[in-house]
Amino acid sequence: MKVRRSERLIDMTRYLLERPHTLVSLTFFAERYESAKSSISEDLTILKRTFQMRGTGILETIPGAAGGARFIPYILKEEAQEFIDEMTDLVADKSRVLPGGYVYLSDILGQPEILRQVGRVIATQYLNQKIDAVMTVATKGIPIAQSVATYLNVPFVIVRNDSKITEGSTVSVNYVSGSSERIKKMELSKRSLSEGANVLIVDDFMKGGGTINGMKTLIEEFDANLIGITVFAEAAFTGNRLIDDYTSLLRVTNVNDNEKAIKVVPGNYLEKVFGAEDQK
Repeated sequence: MKVRRSERLIDMTRYLLERPHTLVSLTFFAERYESAKSSISEDLTILKRTFQMRGTGILETIPGAAGGARFIPYILKEEAQEFIDEMTDLVADKSRVLPGGYVYLSDILGQPEILRQVGRVIATQYLNQKIDAVMTVATKGIPIAQSVATYLNVPFVIVRNDSKITEGSTVSVNYVSGSSERIKKMELSKRSLSEGANVLIVDDFMKGGGTINGMKTLIEEFDANLIGITVFAEAAFTGNRLIDDYTSLLRVTNVNDNEKAIKVVPGNYLEKVFGAEDQK
């Protein structure tokens, strides 16, 4: 059934936003709305301009018989700065201080709107890179990985510290905890990654980097490729940090257990993604 342009625009917007990084052909839209391809092309031009003006993302339009449109979400630097500043203030509450220099983040990373923005922010960093899977370790990194994977439109895989019968056969590695310097084990189902896959590691919090280093080792065991590492927050660490190339949205520079004091500043995300001039 033929529909009016206003209805087409609403439905096309919803369809594209729900399928990021997916090429949708003009033929599909033409048949869906019983409209000429020339009309669909005009609609896509409107959406492309609107998405760009509002900072929603990029709408790639590809000409030719095999062409169509592909929506690629991103966040503008001003909005990213505002979000990171908001998170900095939120995490700096002294009630979040936990023994051992850790910070309570579960309530923050349980809020859908915050998770949505975290996923959008991290996905923007890897806008022009091919990602096949997002990896994290159970359990607190899972919602972040799911959000990032949604914006990149790729699967996310969960590394575990203990075997689950539902995982089938697994690959396991031993790793050294960067903060406690204890030997631990992590494993991943053999079905989770393909050889040559491009993997992005995300996590909620990093101290010594031992857990993330363990995930790096797992990726090597699968003959896959590590594309990047991004964490929601990092802690200042005086020991030998096992990871040196990473991105953080926030940096916890000081935690005092006795005084319940905490200091939080923006991490290196803005500098790495938008350039040094965007850092405060």
